[in-house]
Amino acid sequence: MAKLKICGLRRVEDIDYVNEIKPDYIGFILSDGFKRTIDFETAQMLKSRLSPDIKAVGVFVNEDKEYIDKFIKNNIIDIVQLHGNEEPEYCKGFDVPVIKYFNPKTFNRINEYDTDYFLFDSGTGTGEKFDWSALPECEKPFFLAGGINKDNLRRALDEVNPFGIDLSSAVETNGFKDYKKIKEIAEIMKNE
Repeated sequence: MAKLKICGLRRVEDIDYVNEIKPDYIGFILSDGFKRTIDFETAQMLKSRLSPDIKAVGVFVNEDKEYIDKFIKNNIIDIVQLHGNEEPEYCKGFDVPVIKYFNPKTFNRINEYDTDYFLFDSGTGTGEKFDWSALPECEKPFFLAGGINKDNLRRALDEVNPFGIDLSSAVETNGFKDYKKIKEIAEIMKNE
């Protein structure tokens, strides 16, 4: 069964929702300039409330390694997601697993990278679907993101067979996480 990652958590309510619904992963946006960005203190507080069964992923875009290491050393994140233009060498040497993001323009570079997981998305937080037939051949476990919602989730699972599905805006109402939408997605995935 594919794993479920709910990205962009930023409120105590969001943590309460996921603690009940139990996705496999959640994501904190930890780089400035995005509407779901949270700071170190907020991430620390939210992680302290997160069920230990759920892995916390820190999403970073072109950050210094020292900045990322601060979150790792303080046990705020269990996995690093590099969602920018990070080069292959930069992606090595973290003390936790690494997810590297690619979009259709960079799919041709996946063989240069040796991270634990890949993430294929249409762009950085666009929430838009891309042509799944353009996905590269890949031996590595990968997450699929970008425009996946309750209406096309089954098709994504059947056609693409990803290791995991990564959702953010599809489980929101008015820009905030929606308990019913998260639950609905989790139910679809359980019944797959």
